[in-house]
Amino acid sequence: MRSGLIGRRARTLAVVAVTVGAAVIGNAGAAPAGPAGAPPAAARIADPFAPLDPQHPEDQQDMTWSDYKKVPGTNWADPNLQPTRQKLRIALVGVDFPDQPFVMTLPKKSDPFGNPQIDPVGRSDIAQFYADFYNKPSALNHGRTVNEYWMEQTNGRIGVEFVPLGEYRAPRPSYEYGLNDIGQEGAGCPTGHTCNGSIEKDIDPLWKKDVGPDQAASFDRVMRIYAGYDETSVWQEFGEMKFQTPDDVPDDWGPPDPSLPNAVRSRYTGFTSWKAGSQLWGNSGIRQGESSGTITHEITHTFDIGDNNNNPYVEPYHRAGTGPFDVLDRGSFNGPGGPHNRWEVPATEGASMPAGQTVRTRTKLGFIDDDQLLDLSPAGLAADGLAVFDVRARTAKVKKGDLQGVRVDLGTDKTPACDIDKDPLCAGPGFTDYTIETVQRIGADSFTPDHGVMLTKNKPFDDEGDSCGFLCFSWMIDANPQDIHMVDFTRPDGEKVMRSIGDYRQLNDGLFHAGTRSGSAYEYTDKANRLQFYVIGAKKTAAGELSYTVAVRSLDGSGTQKRGVALTRGSAGGHASGKGAVCTFGLANTGSRASGAGGKAAAYENADVYRLSATVKGAGWRAQLPSALATAEVGAHTTVNVAVAAGAHASGSGHVTLTARSESDPHRTATASCTVRR
Repeated sequence: MRSGLIGRRARTLAVVAVTVGAAVIGNAGAAPAGPAGAPPAAARIADPFAPLDPQHPEDQQDMTWSDYKKVPGTNWADPNLQPTRQKLRIALVGVDFPDQPFVMTLPKKSDPFGNPQIDPVGRSDIAQFYADFYNKPSALNHGRTVNEYWMEQTNGRIGVEFVPLGEYRAPRPSYEYGLNDIGQEGAGCPTGHTCNGSIEKDIDPLWKKDVGPDQAASFDRVMRIYAGYDETSVWQEFGEMKFQTPDDVPDDWGPPDPSLPNAVRSRYTGFTSWKAGSQLWGNSGIRQGESSGTITHEITHTFDIGDNNNNPYVEPYHRAGTGPFDVLDRGSFNGPGGPHNRWEVPATEGASMPAGQTVRTRTKLGFIDDDQLLDLSPAGLAADGLAVFDVRARTAKVKKGDLQGVRVDLGTDKTPACDIDKDPLCAGPGFTDYTIETVQRIGADSFTPDHGVMLTKNKPFDDEGDSCGFLCFSWMIDANPQDIHMVDFTRPDGEKVMRSIGDYRQLNDGLFHAGTRSGSAYEYTDKANRLQFYVIGAKKTAAGELSYTVAVRSLDGSGTQKRGVALTRGSAGGHASGKGAVCTFGLANTGSRASGAGGKAAAYENADVYRLSATVKGAGWRAQLPSALATAEVGAHTTVNVAVAAGAHASGSGHVTLTARSESDPHRTATASCTVRR
């Protein structure tokens, strides 16, 4: 355990008052506790029974560009900023077909898919148009660029530059390139044609000849943006969502060969319209259609890291790994309007703003400094005591000495075996660590569905296989694992199709939150790996940066510290007959530091976590804890609030009793009381 990492920042880890939206997180309004026996000043809280950190997941389809919030104190979109490690030079090559012009050259909303959404541009300007769309902040891209994403997520290490190389005409019709993908293998190919084309094979020699071998070799990646659509963005919207059955697909959505059906298999399901299914499938090559917004996702593969996504449309269902909170999972689909709004050209809606990168990704790719990452282990926690730390939003501007991620090394995952073909929530074997990070809806994470703490199990960097039933190296612990019970889409006949248990949006409500009654969980126990995680509180800086106070404890040991706790008597404030009163108690950590702990002792060794419970005596009275957890360093104080209210026929006073119990040593408890009058 690298104790010195936090030792430089030793401080009282009190739960501090902050505001998230209209909700108050923490013990707002309470002054620090005084000496033992002296109660703190009573808190003044407008609504004592309101959740401290309420969960408000926003569904992807309800989002608009107004949801975007800039990262405080940054302007990563500034094209004058230069990366400190590398600027990726990406050759942008436009490719159209004899049967398919560039969508952006057509009259506004004139093609069968209803595109383009804006006035057309000339064919000779296509490569420049898309290079500017990805490179330069503008009204069209809402000021958001691919370069901005990379500068933001890597703290200025990596930038991106698209270099337009022109427009090239493929020698074969588009469907000869598109009907050879997974699940099709040439099915639906018109008579007299061979559907086995390769854009790379046919086009790369042309542009390389034009620019010469030296310039061709100077590019880090090549992006071939082809005329038409990425099949992943249209197969469902212009397949089962538009047509009830394969027989309902009309001729104008069918092939040029009247002997063929108007429907074709898709990669995921039994049918889609031929026109949608004949489109190419984008890949990490990079090959992308004009509707694709997943370019940032594909660029990530430059750094030798795989996908972390699943197939939510076929049984047996397998849950998504990290869903909307990870660019390498379906977070690549994030953006206004959600996954069913990825068909528009240009791609300014769904998939236009992918999620941020996880701690695992940043660690593997070297995008996070040791100063921002804390490493722990179960053995270290058992020997040295539980760890308590603040974790800042992963997308926030980096500050020296502040953590943006925590990793708990498991060594070997001891989770009992499960059957991935029978249990869609089975993660499979092979995970070796947990990571803890804070997600805040700012920057690239603006279109994630919620803020909160993301707890994830991860595999080693060299193991990105399919043990979860799909490509899976990170598995987010779902704070609400039950079915989300939301409609995916409505069929033409009015039937509501629910989101499958494998749908990535099942994780929309999966982040952990602080406090009771948030709608989420505030703790998680992994009995097999002998660990317990606590989300204790949250706070925001004046600039608007969110962080959470989190703790991790071994179930096999609590260190050598002497544990202790004391409570002051409570002070009452507020109106018990109105929205409620507050009893405010002072809580002190009366324990001692670990034996031999000196200057190198880290702050995580000096704190304890306390579990709270409260009761009230008096007819018609009720009491409730906004948080069931508190923390304080050795010798330090914090405050605890209990919400109290009197019913219409309540007795004249209520007697509140608060108990605090050390999580490290359950024998260490304290009890105090408070009297509240109507």
